[in-house]
Amino acid sequence: MIIVYILGGLLFGFIALIVVMRVLISTRARKLQGKAAPELRGRMQTWVSGGRRALFYFHSPGCGACRAMTPVVERLQKEAKGVFAVDVSLDLDTARRFRVMATPTTVLIDGGIIEQVLIGPQPQAALEGMLSS
Repeated sequence: MIIVYILGGLLFGFIALIVVMRVLISTRARKLQGKAAPELRGRMQTWVSGGRRALFYFHSPGCGACRAMTPVVERLQKEAKGVFAVDVSLDLDTARRFRVMATPTTVLIDGGIIEQVLIGPQPQAALEGMLSS
């Protein structure tokens, strides 16, 4: 009987930890909105410093939701300029500059200001809406 209580307590603690982490990640993402975009490198910096709308999609190879969302973003990259897919395992520096704590994370920049930060998978219509608004 004691084992049941111990396992129940461990399960409750694990679920509580996940909830706290999600709240922390969401709170940090909301704090970025309205702030200036970080300094970047290369083509990304040229695009953002030009005051144009940019969509940054942060993903990782081990993320199941990312594997579903990446083909959508790749299609958007072919259709529209200013869409940047950042593999956090290959470009950790850019992810750190945006303070990305989870993948997938989508960041919309307009006029050099972070306008929107979305965490988790997004449908194609939402991404297209971000680019066109």
